[in-house]
Order: sequence, then structure tokens, then C-alpha cells
Amino acid sequence: QVQLVESGGGSVQGGGSLTLSCGVYGVTDSTNCMAWFRQSPGKEREGVATICSDDNSRYVDSLKGRFIISQDNAKNTLYLQMNNLKPEDSAMYYCAADYTRIPYWLRLHESQYNFWGQGTQVTVSS
Repeated sequence: QVQLVESGGGSVQGGGSLTLSCGVYGVTDSTNCMAWFRQSPGKEREGVATICSDDNSRYVDSLKGRFIISQDNAKNTLYLQMNNLKPEDSAMYYCAADYTRIPYWLRLHESQYNFWGQGTQVTVSS
């Protein structure tokens, strides 16, 4: 069984930074894609960023370069560096992984990912 465990969330003032981590456990094969999603109360889950084995990363257009996704394959860990945080970034952030080939244009769609963490809360104050 694959388990994903997020950490690094917390409360930060607008303009600040946080780095989220996602540890992957129970996996012997490398993932094809990993991704970060977020969901705030009353809203649908939104794809934030993804990185895949073809070395391509993708971000939701609204981020405008503020976030960076990366991974440490040796540690089976995914990261999301979040810079210049805004109150609208407040959400529960989820780590996701999949072991199938995902077309580039679908990599921010939650339906493409079979494994999910429990989430880590990010709260950005004004």
C-alpha cells in the first residue's frame, strides 16, 4: 500500500514563504507523476503543481511563478516551495501520486491520481 504524508503547513503572514514536504512510503517503483493540490472550504480541489518522470513540471496559471515543485528521488520526497504567499493561497494542501502515464494536459486533474495524502493546512493572514 502506498502512503503519502504531508508536512510543513502552518500559519504565515502574506508575503511570507513556506515549504511543504510529502514523504512517500510503501513504494518500490518510482512514480510517473506527483502533484500538489489544494482545497479551501466551500471550493473544489484545485491542481497546483505537478512534476513527472519526463522532467516536465506544470503549474496552475494563476501562480505566476510564486511556487516551485521539486523532488528528492533518493528520499522519496516531494516538495512545494511557496513564496510570496497570499491570503487566497490558504487551503488544505494535498500530495498526490500516480504510476501511470499522464498526458501533459491532464496532469493538474485530480482524477488522474490514485494515491493521496491526508493534507496539511496552510493559512495565510493579511
